[in-house]
Amino acid sequence: MLIYPCLLAQRSIADAIAVGRKIVGHLKHSALAYSCLEDIQGQLNQPIKRLQQDVQTRWNSTYYMLHSLIEQKRVLGVYVFEHELPDYLTAHQWTTVAILAPFEELTKKVSSYDALASDVMPAVTVLVRLLNRETDEDHGVKTMKATLLAAVKKRFSDVENNPLYFIPTILDPRYKDRFFSNNTAPEAKLHLKQKLQMMSRAEAEGSRAEAEEPPAKLFLKAQASTSSSLDTVFDEIAKEQPQAAQPLAAGAAIELDTYLREAPSPREDSPLKYWGVNKIRFPTLAKIARKYLAAPCSSVESERLFSSVSHIIDENRNSLTADNAEKLLFFIKKNNPATHFFSPLSESSEI
Repeated sequence: MLIYPCLLAQRSIADAIAVGRKIVGHLKHSALAYSCLEDIQGQLNQPIKRLQQDVQTRWNSTYYMLHSLIEQKRVLGVYVFEHELPDYLTAHQWTTVAILAPFEELTKKVSSYDALASDVMPAVTVLVRLLNRETDEDHGVKTMKATLLAAVKKRFSDVENNPLYFIPTILDPRYKDRFFSNNTAPEAKLHLKQKLQMMSRAEAEGSRAEAEEPPAKLFLKAQASTSSSLDTVFDEIAKEQPQAAQPLAAGAAIELDTYLREAPSPREDSPLKYWGVNKIRFPTLAKIARKYLAAPCSSVESERLFSSVSHIIDENRNSLTADNAEKLLFFIKKNNPATHFFSPLSESSEI
């Protein structure tokens, strides 16, 4: 995820990760040390679990490594009194690790197969609010939270001014205009209204040109075209009153006004299904939604696609033709709704 470099730039987090790798690496390379750790887990009536080693190129695995250390904190505390470890996390570093949970949850959300471009801006807004919020557990980590907050704001400073992000966010019925944090919602809605008017004008001109064609041509043309703390903040922002909207002109822009006046959809609902149901009520908005909501918010799913190829084309299937390999990968594994891996970019989209 794009937030990961912000985390690694923090010295306290980088130090905690380095210490965690030393601990896990020591126990992984010593069968005797791991046997002692498992004995302590049994004595403390803890489930027998192995610590997870991370892969440095995958942020999630780094978090899971640190999380596995937190789960075994009590066990490791007993172990370090009886045996030697190359290093150990300080009380401050244990707290630092706990703060990373929202980053991991958002990483999973925007890396999922059904994540849309509309998920980016709300994720950043929620993260900024969480880092701004003061809690009783902030003792000793306020500076780190402030540094993380500054890094996130800097990295995503222009996200609310980029139409590739703010247009799909407005057109996502779960978010609409509730997740703008820099008072940019009026300008974003004005920009979208102008696109609606341009689209309506273009369609009207196209209809007039088509109406002027001879009936024979029209006939031929017709024949040819036959989830935590994050959930709480998401709900909190969604229920807040939106900023006063600009007066909208008549025509397709009225669709936007009517759409924004309605309450946001539940976060677990599918925005694509919403537009499939409401495309008759908001025909022009639905066309723009189809265009902008089709974009994924990260490259994770495309990278997973390349990884999936290795499970289909191996030494036991080395005579597969390219055409058959494509069918196995896209039509069966990725685009079959029965496998829950259908893509919002497919031709069978609900919109």
